[in-house]
Formats: sequence, structure tokens, C-alpha cells
Amino acid sequence: MQPRLWLLLAAQLAALQGCSALQQTPAYKLALTNQTVKLSCEAKTSANPRIYWLRRRQPPSSDSHHEFLVVQDSLKVTPIYGEDVEKEKLIVSREGSSSTLNLINVKPSDSGVYFCMTIGTPELTFGTGTQLSVVDVLPTTAQPTKKTTRKKMGCRNPNRVPQKGPPCGHLTLGLLLAGVLILLVSLGVAIHLYCLRRKAQLRFMRQFHK
Repeated sequence: MQPRLWLLLAAQLAALQGCSALQQTPAYKLALTNQTVKLSCEAKTSANPRIYWLRRRQPPSSDSHHEFLVVQDSLKVTPIYGEDVEKEKLIVSREGSSSTLNLINVKPSDSGVYFCMTIGTPELTFGTGTQLSVVDVLPTTAQPTKKTTRKKMGCRNPNRVPQKGPPCGHLTLGLLLAGVLILLVSLGVAIHLYCLRRKAQLRFMRQFHK
């Protein structure tokens, strides 16, 4: 049976869910064009399961469905690839209950969310997903120009009372803003991955009720 038909039949009998039983790393990857990207997935609940790799392309691509890429059985040497997949760009390896997918010479068109998946009875189990962004040039942050200001000379006030307590410096404010920014970015990535898993769940459920 072809892998794609097997996936469709399993989807009609299963409810889609994201689960910590599949630990997938990294959660986010920014890569340059023509680099090699390594994705890892480890099954925690069963020994030597079949681990499938899927991709959901990033907009503005019109191909937004979950595309089957490759699967390699732990007992077989030759991997099984999906339709219209560039086999020379995908290298998959197995070691026990872990699967590693290497993407060779990535292009911006390879950007998207990559999922690992296992097929159980009666459910599909998905990894948490890896958001891959491929760019030609890494983004840079422009350094602000420092202005030199002449210190004003003034008369000292002998009766001036020294300020008590530590001053609120710019360093403390900068660290606080950086922490808030990191939290917002992490929250945005988590919400994006959840929405993609939810859309996939609804799509498979609609196939189930047909």
C-alpha cells in the first residue's frame, strides 16, 4: 500500500492530536540559503515506531496542506518518499526510537512547519513542530549612533542632599524590555504552531466524517 493511501486511511480512523510522546527539536530554526538543516524526533511511548515526516509550507505558497515527505522503518534500509518530493534534498536516518531528518541545500521555498508523526491504534500522534525560515541574508540590527554631549559646568550646591536608594538606570529598563520581547516572540511562535495543529485536526476530522 502506498504511504499516502495509508496515511489517508489512518486519518479516517483516527483523531489528530499533538502529544509530548513525540519530542521534536528544534522548535524554531533560521537558516541561510544552501545550508543543511537537521531536525530530530524521538518517540517516548513505544519502541522503534514508524516515524513519518510531514511539511506544511509557509505562505505565500499555495501548497498549504500537510505534505508527506519521507518515512524510514527501523527494520528497512531504503526510505519511502512522498510524491513529487526531491529525494536528493532529504536524508533520513533512524537510531532506536529516534528519527533524524536532514534538509540539504535549503531554499526560501522550503520554509514552513515540519512535523514528525506516528500512526497508532486508533490515533495519530504528532510532534510539536519545527518552524523553519530560510532567508538569503540574515537580518541585522542597526546600531544607534552615539551622540557626544558636552557636560555642563555648574555651581555646586553645598546644601544638596544626596539621593537615597539605587537609581533606576537604563540598563535595568533595557533588560526588562528584552525579557518582555523574548516572552512575546515565544508566545507568538507557540500560538502559531497550535493554530497549525488545530487546522490539521479539523481537516482530518472532516475527512473522517465524509
